[in-house]
Amino acid sequence: MKIIDLSLPIDEKAFEVHKVSIERVSHKAGVEKFNRVIMGKTLAGRLKYALGKRIVKKEELPDEEFLSLETVHAPVHIGTHLDYSFHYGSRSEGLPSKTAEEIPLEYCYQDGVKLDLSHKKPNETISASDIENALAKINYKLKPLDIVLLQTGADKLYGAPKYFSDYPGVDISAIDHLLDKGIKIFGVDTMGIDRPYRFMLKEFLETKDPKTFYPAHFYGRKREFIHIERLANLEKLPGYGFKIACFPIRIKNTGAAWARVVAFLI
Repeated sequence: MKIIDLSLPIDEKAFEVHKVSIERVSHKAGVEKFNRVIMGKTLAGRLKYALGKRIVKKEELPDEEFLSLETVHAPVHIGTHLDYSFHYGSRSEGLPSKTAEEIPLEYCYQDGVKLDLSHKKPNETISASDIENALAKINYKLKPLDIVLLQTGADKLYGAPKYFSDYPGVDISAIDHLLDKGIKIFGVDTMGIDRPYRFMLKEFLETKDPKTFYPAHFYGRKREFIHIERLANLEKLPGYGFKIACFPIRIKNTGAAWARVVAFLI
């Protein structure tokens, strides 16, 4: 069995629209942080710390090191993640929207299908006919619960501004086609399922037509679906014959959650 990583990292050095930072406490600095945190729990402890007293000294530890500690400050939409209906709006299919921790886990380990749509250009959308044509090329018929991955190749732009401006979106007709086949989760190797906002915003400001602004995301208010954003390495997959695991991190009351998405080739 071969395992292929389909995930992008959370990287504070990569270009991002939203602020990402990772506070890193080294092994050496961890000794001082431990003293500051523990002694800081009481007024007496804070005073002693300020006067130079330490309850643990670096000389008392192996190699004069404590434990490292990293604190990540990032939106749940950074890195590879799953979006659920709460992200799209407060209600879906007439009911209160569901958060990412409510994604049924049985949906997250299923047969995978990779569709090559790398011919689609920025500002174009992937339609139902594109899905049908891609399926015909690999001679595959979708079945309920398949996890469908749409390959555009946009993951190769990750880390630079073009990652946010040069990729195709997903048309509502394609979402309907997948949902009508019993698909619960589909994924893209782009930063989002809608066209880049530079195209959408321009059209929306010119026309004031709400249908031009995040139509794929807002469609989740009409029909419930889960999708994966920011996948990578889809070119390493065959059209089908593999398993996908995409279990979301359990975070309370969020519309999305990070996931380490992997493919298992048997």
